[in-house]
Amino acid sequence: MTKKVIITCAITGSIHTPSMSPHLPKTPDEIATAAIEAAEAGAAIVHLHARDPETGRPTQDPDIYAQFLPIIHEKSDVVINLTTGGSPVLTLEERLAPAARFQPEIASLNMGSMNFGLYELTGRFKEFQYDWERPYLENSDDFVFRNTFRDIAHILKSCGDAGTKFEIECYDIGHLYTAAHFLDRGFIKAPLFIQSVFGIRGGIGIHYADVAHMKATADRLFGQDYMWSVIGTGRFQMGIGTMAAAMGGNVRVGLEDSLWDSPGKLATSNAAQVRRMRTILEALSLEVATPNEARELLQLKGKANVRI
Repeated sequence: MTKKVIITCAITGSIHTPSMSPHLPKTPDEIATAAIEAAEAGAAIVHLHARDPETGRPTQDPDIYAQFLPIIHEKSDVVINLTTGGSPVLTLEERLAPAARFQPEIASLNMGSMNFGLYELTGRFKEFQYDWERPYLENSDDFVFRNTFRDIAHILKSCGDAGTKFEIECYDIGHLYTAAHFLDRGFIKAPLFIQSVFGIRGGIGIHYADVAHMKATADRLFGQDYMWSVIGTGRFQMGIGTMAAAMGGNVRVGLEDSLWDSPGKLATSNAAQVRRMRTILEALSLEVATPNEARELLQLKGKANVRI
């Protein structure tokens, strides 16, 4: 049987600011359109953040999510995945608010506190669209993205009680051990959806040995009780995704993680990145999972059981 590969598409997020690419969705209508187009291109899951449509600033205001989630829910069968991250400068309750209100099929959750440096991006751009953008990036050399054991337990219980599955984001090897710790405590249940993130300043690197080490550690900790996926940030998105797919993993693409289509060329849409990854997967004789196949593989609660 040909293996089904789950493509997740991260539509917009806190890593890239609006002025870095004119193609980054910002308004609720743009986010909804981008998510639907990504699903039509082959994404089984869309990972969603929101932005203030006036300032472009990342926001976890559920009322803004409410302007695009119903559109996606009505017009697409795609699995909706909401962030519980958002931004290092938000409080835990602010980060949790959309997932708590809408009870999606999946919510993302970082498995540890970490330095989260974006400051190197400031040297690549001469002008910024909004006054907050340059200081936000420059000050990221002092960011600590807080995710204590107590924070993680709170999110797991708050969302898990509603049947939401977790995209468990692991930026380093220790995060896998934290996931195993919460599995042992019964806060999460198999099959785990482990999303390994490569290339963020403060986390694991992008060498092929890093990818192999992450996979080998997860195999040892979780055996057959997990699904593995990867995020390669920036220009490493397609290469790391290809490597992971060849190793039996799943992939995440999208403008949250990388603005690029090829060297020096900005991706014109999230769907363009999904199509590129789909072409790579099919060249490897792999098949892309549909949303319902992803639901079955991840044992999700189903589209009918959310509050969107």
